Amino acid sequence: MRKIFIKELTNLNSNKRNIYLIINDLGFNVIEPFKNKFPKRCFNAGVSEQSMMGMSAGIASEKCHTFVYSIANFSTFRCAEQIRNDVDYHKLPVTIVSVGSGVGYGNLGYSHHALQDYALMRSFPNMLILSPGNNEELVNLLKFIIKNPQPSYLRLDKDEILDNKKKKNLKIEPGKPIKILNNSKKKAIIVTGKMQEIAFNLIKKKYKGYSIFSLPIWGMKTKKKFFYSIKKFSNIVTLEDHFYDGGFGSWVSEVLSSYQSKINIRSESISPDCMYDVGSKNYLLKKYGPK
Repeated sequence: MRKIFIKELTNLNSNKRNIYLIINDLGFNVIEPFKNKFPKRCFNAGVSEQSMMGMSAGIASEKCHTFVYSIANFSTFRCAEQIRNDVDYHKLPVTIVSVGSGVGYGNLGYSHHALQDYALMRSFPNMLILSPGNNEELVNLLKFIIKNPQPSYLRLDKDEILDNKKKKNLKIEPGKPIKILNNSKKKAIIVTGKMQEIAFNLIKKKYKGYSIFSLPIWGMKTKKKFFYSIKKFSNIVTLEDHFYDGGFGSWVSEVLSSYQSKINIRSESISPDCMYDVGSKNYLLKKYGPK
């Protein structure tokens, strides 16, 4: 997803003059298309995440839209104070781009596992979570956030998705699920992020007859729209590459609880036991992920 992100950001920036990309000494062999075309709008802040975020907020305060690009835990937990006080509080158009969602960097161990980032980022009142499940969603999410600049967290899978199909213009709305597979009007798997393939596997095994929906935009302010979009269902299963606590599944449970809904909910997520293991993404998902 990284190269698709840079390609689309470069294309979209061609018609604007206020988009900046800031990295922290990584992303080489990925960011070059943007850097080479817009050298004065691409900065390397070095291994200094707090400074990187403060710099991004400063540029954004001058009517610019900054994209901060780093590995998931580095662009979130290491600079949480700056995100809270500089970006979210002032409602600045900063898009925090995290690479390596879930266990994308599984071989590097727990320090690189992105299994608690939703919990942090969704706690900020003005922050939108952008979690694409495929290239098509990613392209349309970028168009949306550039058209509607605001504090946002774009969570990307490390792997590239081989998809040569022409990207359709999806109707992307915060809090509104996108239909992927229509099997049932009452039972649905709702997935966020790159877990759609696993969702298709689950309906063959555990959830036969369920529909599949993707929710690529969500956050604290989208709960009402989300509830009225899913209140017709009797059974919901949430699916994510994150711990349940503080994650997408618990967010959906909060929504149902706040509206005193009688919808039955079950959540499929990654087990916390994963934190003590090291291995490839496929190995960790197979051992600790939804089954």
